[in-house]
Amino acid sequence: MGPEAAQNIANGYGAAAAGLAVGLAALAAGYAERGIGAAAVGAIAEDDDMFVPGLIMTVLPETLVILALVVVFILG
Repeated sequence: MGPEAAQNIANGYGAAAAGLAVGLAALAAGYAERGIGAAAVGAIAEDDDMFVPGLIMTVLPETLVILALVVVFILG
């Protein structure tokens, strides 16, 4: 195996690792959002003034995925 083939394999492993990192971040965000979304809907059902805080708390886990994408683009 030549140095160019080894570099291609290393690049492939790097891309797979980046995809795995973003996928795991999205999975964790979805898992976190499961409970937060249910709690936010319950709070909004009891008090309409809780809409904006509930919406913000629901969106926060999604920022983890965006941050993971930014890190992948910076490192990749």
